[in-house]
Amino acid sequence: MPFVLWSVPEKAPIMFNFVAVFNILCLLTGLSGIAMLFSLPFSYYYQDGSANAILISGWGSVLLGLAGWFSTRKAAQKRELKKKDGYVIVSLGWVVMSFIGAIPYVLSGAIPSYTDAFFETMSGFTTTGASILGTEIEALPKGLHFWRAMTHWIGGMGIIVLTIAILPLLGIGGMQLYAAEVPGPTPDKLTPRIRETAKRLWLVYVSLTLVELVLLMLGGMNFFDAACHSMATLSTGGFSTQQASVSAFGPYLQYVITFFMFLAGVNFALTFHALRGKPLKLWQNEEFRLYTFVTLILITVVTTIVYFIGSTDGNLEKAFRDSSFQVLAIMTTTGFGTADYTSWGPFLKVLFFVLMFSGACAGSTSGGMKLVRFLVIFKNSYLELKRQVHPKAILPVRFNGKAIPQDVVSRILSFFVIFIIIFVAGVFIMGAMGLDFESSLGTVAASLGNIGPGIGIVAPSNAQNFAQLPDAGKWFLSFLMLLGRLELFTVLMLFSPFFWRDS
Repeated sequence: MPFVLWSVPEKAPIMFNFVAVFNILCLLTGLSGIAMLFSLPFSYYYQDGSANAILISGWGSVLLGLAGWFSTRKAAQKRELKKKDGYVIVSLGWVVMSFIGAIPYVLSGAIPSYTDAFFETMSGFTTTGASILGTEIEALPKGLHFWRAMTHWIGGMGIIVLTIAILPLLGIGGMQLYAAEVPGPTPDKLTPRIRETAKRLWLVYVSLTLVELVLLMLGGMNFFDAACHSMATLSTGGFSTQQASVSAFGPYLQYVITFFMFLAGVNFALTFHALRGKPLKLWQNEEFRLYTFVTLILITVVTTIVYFIGSTDGNLEKAFRDSSFQVLAIMTTTGFGTADYTSWGPFLKVLFFVLMFSGACAGSTSGGMKLVRFLVIFKNSYLELKRQVHPKAILPVRFNGKAIPQDVVSRILSFFVIFIIIFVAGVFIMGAMGLDFESSLGTVAASLGNIGPGIGIVAPSNAQNFAQLPDAGKWFLSFLMLLGRLELFTVLMLFSPFFWRDS
């Protein structure tokens, strides 16, 4: 008789496919364990003392995941996955992976507090880059450093996209999971089959990571640092192996990372087409043109101000390099640092704070609201002025020359309003925990936008960073990271009563 954890009547009146959801969550648990084991060679090579913690956590996760997956596999196949199941899997998948991923930090003693370990892991998987390590970053064992970078890299393109690339299941064609997970309001299907789409996106992702790794090593960075920084760059995560972040490395390495941060902020579907010999598809895309234009304007403005206020002692090249790096680090929500932008005067401090909300292109690994949303909102607002003068005119919002369905415009407007409401509520909550106004703004913006560094006590210049926050604040900010990474609706729907009704 096969071992099963429970039995479910075939016609049980359940609201969603609980067994199938559990089955996939067990699979994700096993996959996280396998990913953990990739850190072992570095732990053994550097003799850093974390090997046992990684080994126990990794194999424990693999065995636990496989046991749950095999025991529920047949029962899960009896029911077709619905759209509801997709949202539950996506939301809980990130939480389960973060709970599992925190274990090696605790077992090794590198991060004794489970709250801190969970915060660090959720920050990794959501590619936020907020850290509680403070001045202890360089003391972290190499094996855990690599696992920390791996959480970025896995989270960058999405745990669920990876799963879809492996498993040709889901009667909904996988598109609901893809739509729920891939950043941006309208995921771009490269092929009719979502599994092929996921594979091609991963091919681009892996290829760019390897190219950056090689270029960093050519600039003198060792393999370990190059691997960690490449994974953190393409995922727009921002975890560095150095307390000084990328400022610890020379100009060439900073320029390489700057360039790949820009690439990481581009829609990966467009990058795929460009690599296939269709570079014009990039420039034909309105959002890419806006992204390029805004980036160039901001770099010019920031470089001019930084140069004339004397922050670089009259060195124009350094002013340009620091400005370019920080503009892209914040705009793409990567969060690396080569300079403290909060020391560049009140105007640039406000500018970078506003930039935290923008994000880069939809379909990239960046967080934030995404430029396409701002573009649609501005176009709709402009057309609304025309509608006031010509109330009977049919004036659709157009993107790339095509009319956007009104329901998509409505969702974008709703997203914007809900984002602001959550941000304001978050600031009040962090203020209630004892943070000053600026720090409340900084912690919430950095977490909800998946950026990492912020302003106030979480400014780049503050060595303690998120370590000094209360435990309740760390759990709350971890929730905001998840909300931001999954773009609000995916997670918020689970808290709505109508989601759980049979009808």
